[in-house]
Amino acid sequence: MEYNSTREPMAISEYGRNVQNMVKYISALDDRDKRTRMARTLVNILVAMHPEMRDQTDLKHKFWDHLFIMSDFTLDVESPYPLPQRPQDAPRPKKTGYTQEEFKLRPYGKYIERMIQEAVKMDDGPEKDALVMNIANNLKKMYLNWNRDSVNDELIHNHLALLSRGLLRLKEDDKLHSTTEILKTSSINGQPSNSGDTMGKKKKFIPKKDMKGRRRNFGK
Repeated sequence: MEYNSTREPMAISEYGRNVQNMVKYISALDDRDKRTRMARTLVNILVAMHPEMRDQTDLKHKFWDHLFIMSDFTLDVESPYPLPQRPQDAPRPKKTGYTQEEFKLRPYGKYIERMIQEAVKMDDGPEKDALVMNIANNLKKMYLNWNRDSVNDELIHNHLALLSRGLLRLKEDDKLHSTTEILKTSSINGQPSNSGDTMGKKKKFIPKKDMKGRRRNFGK
């Protein structure tokens, strides 16, 4: 018995062993015209084998490229398309540069730090005060993602001062949203904000009773 582990590896396994053997047989033929005719026939067979791909543009071009790949680029035929590049010759994609930013306080992320930087640049006034208050409430909400217990407002004040290098501070009479209020109006606790709403719920069907007190089963 012959096992797949002892066979020659397939370049494109999706086509199966039989197609791979057909490509190998065509590549070994001596007559170039005969190789070309058989290669075209094999491409038409692949098109018929994959009817779900007929809507794709340049489908035959794709199959011709796969024939060359499965033959390890040894197939010498008159192809209607230019030969594909070998994997080692194809241009490699450029590396994507990832930013490695340092976080002062990781639970808040980089975007909240950028918001704080923009708030620092603003002139003093009601608009800046409202923004700082909004940032502080968001700090508390984001902190609850890490610690779902009650969070001390004094801790949020300290974090705001740390992230802004002491340039942003809340006023003494500013009160942050309570933990209960934040959990109720957000999905932090895993429950939707309108979990107590009964709208949209189906009512349980209770069959009506007939004159003798027996329940009537409708539709049976």
